[in-house]
Amino acid sequence: MTQRNSIGKLFALDVGKKTIGIAVSDPDWKVASPVSILYRRKFTPDMEKLMQMASDHDIGGMVVGWPLNMDGSTGPRCDSVRDFIHAMMRIKDWPVLLQDERLSTVSVERAMVDADMTRQKRAERRDALAATWILQSALDVMAGLDI
Repeated sequence: MTQRNSIGKLFALDVGKKTIGIAVSDPDWKVASPVSILYRRKFTPDMEKLMQMASDHDIGGMVVGWPLNMDGSTGPRCDSVRDFIHAMMRIKDWPVLLQDERLSTVSVERAMVDADMTRQKRAERRDALAATWILQSALDVMAGLDI
């Protein structure tokens, strides 16, 4: 299977205060799959773990959930994500796409409730599935643009 692009697979990050949900694309940028949830501690060990995971998955770029307010405006959560991206890019200068993440968590939560998952299982998977939703949304947009 050949890669659709020259940079490799994409990682998606759903950056929260306590966790980072992580998803990965296939080499052809068609399908997003959940990877894991990184429980945040301190920036340096978190980045070491993220960089190792990126290396293990042959990652060449990032899609990061952009937490716009429902009216489309930016707020403090966007500032926090922007700061995280800037700090990450000092370690590894990847191409980064910001993807609107409004309703990502609501959508995956609804699907898990419909699948009759327990609260505990939903909590264990929510952020990685939200990252998957964010990545799949970006992949779908890029496919329509023939990138």
